[in-house]
Amino acid sequence: MLTGCVEHLDELPDDAHLMQAGPDVAGVTDVPAGAQVLGECRALRATLPESARRRVHLTALPMDDGDENAHLVNALQRYASVVVQKSLVEGFGLTVTEPMWKARPVVASAVGGILDQVENGVCGLLLQDPTDLTAMAHTIARVLDDEPMAQSLGTEARARVRDRFLGDRHMIQYATLFDALLGLPDVPPPPTGD
Repeated sequence: MLTGCVEHLDELPDDAHLMQAGPDVAGVTDVPAGAQVLGECRALRATLPESARRRVHLTALPMDDGDENAHLVNALQRYASVVVQKSLVEGFGLTVTEPMWKARPVVASAVGGILDQVENGVCGLLLQDPTDLTAMAHTIARVLDDEPMAQSLGTEARARVRDRFLGDRHMIQYATLFDALLGLPDVPPPPTGD
């Protein structure tokens, strides 16, 4: 992702900054190539002219304190103009759903569980080919250049998470499924107090 954004930095608004955030590689054991990838990102950033380097930031989030990590991720997502998840393979991505819940526009790869999370053009924008770095940069620029679209994507993203992915919704769906499997009559919902 860093390479794609760096190669197209001049196509993004002048005040746009890229922050690539990930876990501190010392605290992650299930991604053996993490340190190598971080090293490659640092080396790429070091080759940039100073004006570009001021707009490209690499952040390693602490993994030893769960609360601190959660606060930092929350802050990054809340203040981001757009959140990008460019995965080659992905299950249900919290890195997609969390910013959606915060009404942030999301640009993500059209792979795996992300396809269930993001309705393309409604509550986010999907990259059909996650290896197409030019398309990724152009999609990010599109969101940054169109504030009404960004607002609409964020609003719809929050509604989609509320309607489909919150725990309450799952409990109701499980209860309905169990009722159907057991052949129980429908139980009316509790009164709303109106």
